[in-house]
Amino acid sequence: MSQLQDSFGRKFHYLRMSVTDVCNFKCSYCLPDGYHPSGKPQFLSLNEIANLVAAFSKVGTEKIRITGGEPTLRKDFTDIVRIVADNPKIRTVATTTNGYRLEKHAKEWFDAGLRHINVSVDSLDPKMFYQITGENKFDEVMRGIDAALSAGFERVKINAVLLKGLNDKDLPRFLQWIKHTPIDLRFIELMETGLGRDYFQAHHLAGADIKAQLLADGWQFDAPSASDGPAQNFSHQDYQGRIGLIMPYAQNFCASCNRLRVSAKGKLHLCLFTESGVDLRDLLQHPEQKAELIERLQGQLAHKKETHYLHQGITGVTQHLASIGG
Repeated sequence: MSQLQDSFGRKFHYLRMSVTDVCNFKCSYCLPDGYHPSGKPQFLSLNEIANLVAAFSKVGTEKIRITGGEPTLRKDFTDIVRIVADNPKIRTVATTTNGYRLEKHAKEWFDAGLRHINVSVDSLDPKMFYQITGENKFDEVMRGIDAALSAGFERVKINAVLLKGLNDKDLPRFLQWIKHTPIDLRFIELMETGLGRDYFQAHHLAGADIKAQLLADGWQFDAPSASDGPAQNFSHQDYQGRIGLIMPYAQNFCASCNRLRVSAKGKLHLCLFTESGVDLRDLLQHPEQKAELIERLQGQLAHKKETHYLHQGITGVTQHLASIGG
């Protein structure tokens, strides 16, 4: 089978697979009012996940990130990890988590095949962490990160959304942390979603300002690999950790797009800021449907846009990042 490719020549090695919309945090930039279910959620089953992974691996997907909501809220999360890791064509099994279950389960997940883990830590000030996330779990999350490092994960990344007026003074504290700790620190530019333009205008901080400061301080740009995500990564000879910047408003951000998304209810999203999703669930019931599923994937890629149009204020129907595994 040929590699998944769109009409702009972009090849897709990376799948972000959401397994739940549910989240137990109330982050101000994502779910400020907390998670509110609409009806009984029917998220992808283990069988559907296995068939989805099998199809994507057949057309060149080498990296799968298990996302949510908060993916570890699923009681069968370890089983999901094992399904992905047992596919020999998937070279990298990753997840993004708020870290609240990490202290107890890091070794279990590692043994199941999870190798890369991203933990959301928007501030190293416990009070600001609480203000942003709505949860007083800073110490718990930090112990979880220590547990992940001890468990032997190949890469531990920390995600922090840049928020003007909230955590924008935290950079020196973050830098001090990674000076002697081998983690990747990733600053993510706030993106405008359906939550409203007022919040975006009040708290948006350009990642380009951080990049200029890093380069001035001797940080060096690291060339990306084919399966990397959208971050521009930087390293410094005096630091054990690295810094990544995700800047969706930067020029040509979408030119290197290599990832697709499938929601927790089985919809294909060609972009985080897509207008709609394409249902795949009817083709996830039996392994014999693999060829038809692949045909649908390849057909939909002809409709992938060249860019996300965020600069024009077009955010699609994305109401919050948890809805399609942002």
